[in-house]
Amino acid sequence: MSEQKAQGYAALLRELKVPEELNYPFLEKVFLLAMQGYRQMQQTGMRKLGVNVASLSLYIVSEHAFYLQTHGAEGQSAIYQDEEYPSFLASVALDKYFTNEKLAFRMGSLTSRYSPLMSTLDLYLNFILGMLSRYKRNDPSQTLIVDVMNKGFQMAKCVASLLENGFETEAFSTWRTLHENECILHCLIKYGAKVIDGYLAHMRYAMAFRGGLKSKEETDAAFLEIKEKMRSHGLKSKDMKRFIEYGWLYAIDNVESVEGFKLNFRDGVQRMAGLSAYSKVYEMSSEIAHSSPLLIYSKKDYFFSLTLLSLYESFFRLEKIFASLYMSSVSAPEKERYLQLRKVYHRQLEEAYEFQKKKIASLSKDKDESN
Repeated sequence: MSEQKAQGYAALLRELKVPEELNYPFLEKVFLLAMQGYRQMQQTGMRKLGVNVASLSLYIVSEHAFYLQTHGAEGQSAIYQDEEYPSFLASVALDKYFTNEKLAFRMGSLTSRYSPLMSTLDLYLNFILGMLSRYKRNDPSQTLIVDVMNKGFQMAKCVASLLENGFETEAFSTWRTLHENECILHCLIKYGAKVIDGYLAHMRYAMAFRGGLKSKEETDAAFLEIKEKMRSHGLKSKDMKRFIEYGWLYAIDNVESVEGFKLNFRDGVQRMAGLSAYSKVYEMSSEIAHSSPLLIYSKKDYFFSLTLLSLYESFFRLEKIFASLYMSSVSAPEKERYLQLRKVYHRQLEEAYEFQKKKIASLSKDKDESN
């Protein structure tokens, strides 16, 4: 490789944020060996499979970095003296690149990340997650709302990624967790400071239950609180786990007089969040999550449409909460930019949502007729 090309490859490694201590000249040598191996593969019928230089380089870098991490100081000092190591590294990286990037097993996805059904949502999620990264986080006493919201958008991105890769039932069972997250968020916002304080207290109780508090004294004190509060609500010892997980709902005024209220997700968190309309969908998602026959013999197109529809609806609710927070904390120019983004892409999502509603109605009709 000429000096100019070598400088170009080093520039690529810097662009990929590869640490220079991994030895750029060595990585370049391995890359050249890998490309030599690729040319040999071309001669055996793989001419149509091009090479993404950045992706192949990242396989090489990652393999080399992992070897250094796992072979200690002595192994690291000897590695560059091993004449066979560069060829071995090039061969492994090339095998993984072609097998994982070009010949990977595909699940027969019903969509792709390029489809407007997904690309609009991905754009919106990436923007929101980027904006949330600017807020203070991971200090529950001050940042609980932002933390729960941020996790909700992360879960939405996870569901979208699973759909794009053909994992419809897995996406649906993951939506279940997203829905639990949004229901908690709705309760925290709807009922305010008392419920937020209750939720934080029960986070501490959960840590005590799992042995996560700093000292035995702190753990003992937490269990005394738990037992006193359980007695005040007429709960027994067998109810402790349920109380720790859902007892924060007692901080809602007069919650025990609400018709049908129980200390669980469906009759507690979901009901108090005002999202009981999703109880049947949630129940179906729970069956999938617990590997019922519904998971094994599912219809891809039906669960794709159902999951995407549920994902959109959760996103619309979360985005409304985000917009309220964001618009109250940024400058006028940033507000205007968000309003412009919202005008274009929220409308596109609404169009995609209406399309999926028609699709699921058609699929549900066909399903009923076949039974």
